[in-house]
Amino acid sequence: MGQSAFVAYADEFVAKKISERHDAPPALPAAHLSAQKAGSRGTFTADPSGHAAEESKDHFIVRNGIKCAGTHLIVDLYDAEALDDLDRMESAFVDAVQAAGATLLHIHMHHFTPNGGISGVAVLAESHISVHTWPERRYAAFDVFMCGDARPELAVEVLKERFRPGRIQVSELLRGTVSE
Repeated sequence: MGQSAFVAYADEFVAKKISERHDAPPALPAAHLSAQKAGSRGTFTADPSGHAAEESKDHFIVRNGIKCAGTHLIVDLYDAEALDDLDRMESAFVDAVQAAGATLLHIHMHHFTPNGGISGVAVLAESHISVHTWPERRYAAFDVFMCGDARPELAVEVLKERFRPGRIQVSELLRGTVSE
């Protein structure tokens, strides 16, 4: 499969996911991205241990008729640019979180030497985005896992824009499937 077929696959994947979720709420404003205490969304009560406990919503979703904990996208970027640029990576994470309508809690990045690879994670109220890069190979491996109303497929567009891969491959896993 040629490079353009992989990019087309990613474009089709995102378009399909957006059309499947046409009734999804719009992305949250940038102000919503400020670091928040865990459990700051919804209605909560304190349990006997003193920890916040949500009363009614377990944040499971129904995707393609299947009830699950969330959607986990495995995103491989090949022939990508700027995979050693720590500032670009961090800003891409922030923008991907915003595009997906998720809640950012914390970002941690590590820059390796001498090759300049990056390993990083954005911890979200809805789960996480992580990355490992091999700039000498122009390859990056991203995981985008989100539950609730977040739209992880929209994060793929941000990654494509920021790192301009020659080809991209996206796999989708539905995590924690349950039958009811």
